This record gives sequence, C-alpha cells and structure tokens, in this order.
Amino acid sequence: MAEAAYIASIACVVPPFRLDQKVAADLIRDKFKQQLSHRGQAWLRATFSHPGIRTRHFAVDDPAHIMEETPDQRVVRFTEQSINLSTEAGRLALERAGVEPGEVTCLVVNTCTGYICPGISTYLIERLGLARDVRAFDLVGSGCGGAIPNLQVSEALLQTHGGCVVSVSVEICSAAFQMDNDLSLILSNALFADGAAAVVLRHEPQGLEIVASTGRYAPEQREAIRFVHRNGQLHNQLSTELPGMVKQAAAGVVSNLLAEARLGVKDICHWALHTGGDKIIGAVGKEIGLAEGQLTATRSILSEYGNMSSPTVWFVLEELLRGGASPGELCVMVAYGAGLSAHACLLRLVGVTSFY
Repeated sequence: MAEAAYIASIACVVPPFRLDQKVAADLIRDKFKQQLSHRGQAWLRATFSHPGIRTRHFAVDDPAHIMEETPDQRVVRFTEQSINLSTEAGRLALERAGVEPGEVTCLVVNTCTGYICPGISTYLIERLGLARDVRAFDLVGSGCGGAIPNLQVSEALLQTHGGCVVSVSVEICSAAFQMDNDLSLILSNALFADGAAAVVLRHEPQGLEIVASTGRYAPEQREAIRFVHRNGQLHNQLSTELPGMVKQAAAGVVSNLLAEARLGVKDICHWALHTGGDKIIGAVGKEIGLAEGQLTATRSILSEYGNMSSPTVWFVLEELLRGGASPGELCVMVAYGAGLSAHACLLRLVGVTSFY
C-alpha cells in the first residue's frame, strides 16, 4: 500500500491593496458610464450592493490601472504579480512546515488567469532557492477548482519521489478584467479577486492526512463557466443557470467520495467549500445536506476576499483550522469550476501543527 501523504502546512496570501465593494462600484460606474446601458447600470448596482462580499484584494497600486491596461501591460502585471504572490506563499509554507528548499523534490503550480512561458514554476525554482533538478510542473485550464487536481498530482509525485512536494495555486483574476453590457462580465467584476496559496506535502504523520480525493466532469456543460477569447483577450463567461449545475456536480462528487470511504455527511466535522458566489454556496450546501452553520467559513472568506478562483478553497480550509479542530476530526474540501468540473478531498487532522 502507498504511504500516507500529509499536508504539513498551508500558507494563504493576498496583495496588500484592498478595495471596498462600494468604492469598486463607483470606480467602474464613473469609468464606464457612457458605455453601460440602463440595464447594465442596474446590473452593476445589484451585483456590487449584494451583502455577501464586503472587500476584495487586487494586485495593483491603483485600481484605475486595471481598467486602462493595454493587453501587453496586462501580461506584464500578471507575470510580476503571480510570481510575487506565489513566491510569498511558497516561502511561508516552507517556513511553517520547517522544510529547507533543498528538501523539495517536486513543485506543482496551477493558474488559469494568465499564460507565460516558461511557466511560473521556473521562477519559483529561482525565487525559493529550490534545487535545479527539482521536478516542476505547470497546470492550466482547471479554473476555480484547480487546487484539488493540483493536490492530486502533488500527492502522486510524493508517492513516487518522496521528500517534500510544494503545491501552489495562484490567480490574478484582475488580469482578466473586461467590461461591457454583459451580465457575465458585470458579475465577474463584482466577484473575483487576486490571491495565492501554497501547501507542503510530506510523509511525516502530522498535519492533515489526505485520506481520499475524487473529481467529476460534465464537459457537455463547459459553456456554462469558462474563459473565452475575444479580440485576443480573456473574457469570463458565466451562465445564470450555474448554481443548479454546480450543486449537482458538487453533490455528486461528495457522494462518491464519502461512499468510497464508507462515510456519511454526518461523519464530517468540517466543510471547506469554494466560495463560488452567494447563490452557489447556498445551492451546494443545501444539495449536500449541510446546515447553514457549516458554511460559516466559506461565507466569511467570500465576504473578506471574494472569489480568488483556485486558491480560495485553501483560504476556507485555513479559516476552519483557525476556528478550532481536534485530532481525528474529518474535513471535506470541495472546489468547482471550469469544465464543468467538481473536485473533493477527504482530510483527517492527525496532530497539532502550525498552519498559520
């Protein structure tokens, strides 16, 4: 049997610039008042005034720059900020795990909000001081659910190569900013934000044991949530039917995960759901059979940070651990996004460790 893998540390970081939702709405309204129709302005008011999100963080000094960037400037900002944030998260995760850079055997990085070649992993090798023969992989295209497929790849690498594996999820969602009289874009601009998370995997039995994980895909629904290219730039495409689609996929993947482990929903003490959005959180929680109190950590992260795409589920898990967890307790992480896809991971807290 394969040796168990453990999450030895979690590190979640955001850029320092924080913007209140009302201020963000005012900035967008002033910038695009000639472009937005009456319907577009009504959508803007409704989405930005929703109480589910208070503040978000953006990798920029002045939010006006996000709305004025050329495509080339946007690529430069994505490159600089994704590397900076993922480096900060990676260093903190290694420090919290008590791991030296030379102990890292593999590195896996995922993102969906920009593309650079060579990938982010190559910059992290340099910034984190990793060995030049470290096995490094860059994953793309998983959208908001990307952290768990990344974790699955990282766990497999740990089983093969041993040592320590660093898993990094980083998104600069503001690098995909677009505005028009399109509900998908207005929703996206009220929801998404920037952030990064890193975790260290080891075989030493402390932290969170990875008990099982699984995924579920509905490729026939890929048009419901994806990036599309228009005029050479990324535009978010979100269906208004998304909550119903996501709840079915998420509940299905959770059912498969728990059935394999011979567990029921009531056996799980903690639930770390990707923020998605207020309607999606409610729909997924209800479909799985969770009480509103079990969604507190997810709603808290949505309120303070919005949806940072793939790193967000790690923020929720860290929030849960801050709230208190005891050895032996089980937690399920659930993330969903482009594909349409949903992913779930069953974790067990096995001992006291420093996650934050």
